[in-house]
Amino acid sequence: MPLQNRVTPFGDIVAVAARGMFTGNRGIIHDPATRTLLSRRWSNPAWITCVCDFGGRRRAVMATRSWTELFFLDEATALAAGHRPCYFCRRDDASRFAAAWARGNGLSRATAKDIDAALHRERLDGRAKRLHPLPCAVSELPDGAMVAERDDPASPVADNAATPQQGPSCYLITRGRALVWSFDGYQPVDADALESQATQFVLLTPPSTLRALSTGYRPVLHPTAGTA
Repeated sequence: MPLQNRVTPFGDIVAVAARGMFTGNRGIIHDPATRTLLSRRWSNPAWITCVCDFGGRRRAVMATRSWTELFFLDEATALAAGHRPCYFCRRDDASRFAAAWARGNGLSRATAKDIDAALHRERLDGRAKRLHPLPCAVSELPDGAMVAERDDPASPVADNAATPQQGPSCYLITRGRALVWSFDGYQPVDADALESQATQFVLLTPPSTLRALSTGYRPVLHPTAGTA
């Protein structure tokens, strides 16, 4: 049985076998004795995205009272969920992200604490994912942005759900195309159909991160984004 440690673009944490390209954490949110999640979904406002292999170091997942290892399909997924690059294992990426985030948000510079504080306001609505209105047409969003169907009759995965359930479809925007997200990668969709339904979509990527994407930050995408 897979551990409950895979993150969706909605920020939900579910149990699926696939691991993805990146790991990360939100502090300690698991019980090492049972290797299960606690009721809380974060214990630290610094939600970070890390490389899976750093200097050959290996961690036993959820085995100690240390940060809880979470996994993401790719960096666009992590950004949509409200995470940012880690300054320890991804310093260059974190510095580029901070510079783009500062430019996009009208600041001369931005510290990790500045970014974390803004993201914490933007990513949560109580215990649920905060959804944002689209600032422009879907086709005009920057590469790496993610959107979701607003009027889908299904609901996002419940905050305490261990197994994935059917929820609103979400999409990656890249190179002027919309690709539907899954735990295993991306698939193409009819961009014209999406554009005609623009009022039915909401923004998953936090607005301040979206502005960082608009000013040049390019997240690492799953290989299927280039082949879909």
